[in-house]
Amino acid sequence: MLTEFNLFGVFMAPIVVYALAALPVTMFVRFLLWWSGIMRWFWHFALFEVALYTCILCLLILYV
Repeated sequence: MLTEFNLFGVFMAPIVVYALAALPVTMFVRFLLWWSGIMRWFWHFALFEVALYTCILCLLILYV
């Protein structure tokens, strides 16, 4: 169940915590894609990275 997180007396929505948790996961997946050479297949890197971040964020919200 999604509840607010208390950070020094300030209640934060759970999406903030999930968004911060999705950043390192996205950076790691992005590193793996660059290292393996798969990123060369994509035409618009920034658009793909935003889509990748959005997908990882949605997966975190659904399964964590």
